[in-house]
Amino acid sequence: MTRSRTVSAIAILVLALGTASPASAIPLMQPGELEKLPAKPADYILKYGNRPSQFGELRVPPGKGPHPVVVLIHGGCWEQRYASLRDLAAMADALKAAGIATWNIEYRRLGEPGAGWPGTFLDVGTAIDHLRSLAKPYRLDLNRVVVLGHSAGGQLAHWSGARAKLSPTSAVYVRHPFKPRGIINLVGRMNMSAGIEAYEELCRDRVVHKLLGGAPEIVPDRYHDASPIDLLPLHVPQTLIWDDHEDFVPAPLLNSYVMAARRAGDRVEVIEIRNAGHFEAASPLSHAWPRVLRAIRRLLGPRTA
Repeated sequence: MTRSRTVSAIAILVLALGTASPASAIPLMQPGELEKLPAKPADYILKYGNRPSQFGELRVPPGKGPHPVVVLIHGGCWEQRYASLRDLAAMADALKAAGIATWNIEYRRLGEPGAGWPGTFLDVGTAIDHLRSLAKPYRLDLNRVVVLGHSAGGQLAHWSGARAKLSPTSAVYVRHPFKPRGIINLVGRMNMSAGIEAYEELCRDRVVHKLLGGAPEIVPDRYHDASPIDLLPLHVPQTLIWDDHEDFVPAPLLNSYVMAARRAGDRVEVIEIRNAGHFEAASPLSHAWPRVLRAIRRLLGPRTA
């Protein structure tokens, strides 16, 4: 159906979501399926800290490079029991086959000592900053780095693009954080204060409260510093990839962020995946993958001299 050019991309997304067929009629991916996707061992397993979960898997394509890089951050409600970096190992393999290096990071999750605030966030930031040490020995192009996260990892990926906006008084502040070329958020939260009850019901635990150490009215500064919407403009291009059967971060929350980010002057692209649930966008074997890969290539841009 042809639509007027005056209809915004956000409105188109809302209309599409509102007319989607019932999820029960479509065989959607279920929790736990990502970690079962076939994957090869990583080329390198490297530490970025001394804690057990402070490591990452590096995959590097053949050739002299320097290679563009995608940092991968898995989801799982920020909880150790739900997921690990194994969830995005298949995507890491697919990106390597496409000529893109990947740094698939692990981090402290709820259930581990030191997880939550600020440990989980500091781990993610430190792992991304560690690319500076990996670039020369592993032939990585630091001018072409995209950070991609899925679900809770999407929130962390999006937050990583906002680190330069943090106050020096913040517990998660660091000087001169690495600035990626772009951020890709696969169905991750952008506003930690909104829709908490529904999100925690789906996670079957008070994960937002546990991650940040209390309710928004108790620790408002933490919610502010963890929410990209409160740190706008980020001055980093952002691609938000959403499905038409999304429950964790429904369309109204997505739309409110997109409108706020664009008003602030940020470049934000929204890609809708039809006939998909919460997990398809993170699978290189799903119908969503070609669009995800194209989005990655657009943000990486051409090789620089």
